[in-house]
Amino acid sequence: MAIFRCNKCAYLSEQSDRLVGETIPCPECEDPVQVYDTPFFVGKLLNKYFDSQREITRLKAQTSNASGSPPPDLIEPTLLDDIDLANTDQLASELQHAPIYDWFKRKQIGVQFNTRGVDTTGFFDEIAVSIGSNLPVLKAVVDRVRWAQQKGYASTTIHLDNRSAQESSEITEFCQRLYDFSFVAKCIHSLQENYIRLVVQSAPTMRNFFNGEWLEWHALMTCLQYAKQRKLRFSCARNCVVTLQNDESYELDVFVLINGDQPICIECKTGEFRQNIDRYLTLRKILGIDPENFIMCIAGLSEEHAKGLTAMYGLSFTNELALATQLARLF
Repeated sequence: MAIFRCNKCAYLSEQSDRLVGETIPCPECEDPVQVYDTPFFVGKLLNKYFDSQREITRLKAQTSNASGSPPPDLIEPTLLDDIDLANTDQLASELQHAPIYDWFKRKQIGVQFNTRGVDTTGFFDEIAVSIGSNLPVLKAVVDRVRWAQQKGYASTTIHLDNRSAQESSEITEFCQRLYDFSFVAKCIHSLQENYIRLVVQSAPTMRNFFNGEWLEWHALMTCLQYAKQRKLRFSCARNCVVTLQNDESYELDVFVLINGDQPICIECKTGEFRQNIDRYLTLRKILGIDPENFIMCIAGLSEEHAKGLTAMYGLSFTNELALATQLARLF
């Protein structure tokens, strides 16, 4: 249904979608009012709300400065020196996301945040970093768990027969961590038959994680560690949705803003990615982000393949291990 809201008497009602864009008299005061599409109306309302929140923050900061007290730390991009990156909810706030909101607003692009997407008080970040730092070995575990979840199976088995002693040890330790952090319901290691059986969790958050969200967490933590080591002021978002002026929407996997004005957009793919290249190339141009700052992080992509794709398209291709090196080239 469409939205009808009178600016004169505040009368509010739903209208038929066929009236979108038309101006009709208000049933209460007869003032002429335009009928709006509901998503458009709600988007404009949210923009005004966040504008008001930012203005309140600025006024509070001015008041604090006038009284001799320092302004709130998160009004400006965050300095990460005193933050335990693996266990903090300080980043999961509207204020931490505010510089990114302002950046998109200057481009007349709407943005909605999932603030909990950068809350690291859970264990998603730790497991994601483990996977990203040793994907060739641990990929078998991730793939088997994902396969069992997609098929609706209760468990899956990881065979260790053809693994070296080192790889078997790494897989065994990783599976135990999955159990310790409740990513799986049970972890049964059969020494005699040399396999590990995992009873999977079916919760949506776990399905999403093993279906590829782990790479987003890995990319986010790589960016946070990079910014902290170099003492950069930093704003970050994960899974934010941007809405362009033509109402087309994009979900951005990881978006970071260095020192308030230098954007980095990272799109993370653990499966097929080729059909998305044109779409992200278009988005990069619309956002006005330099090619080296719009990164396609593809799990398991060889460095040679990444260099070739980067030379072909106006995007930067890399893999999970080389992402930190790619960031070092930017700053």
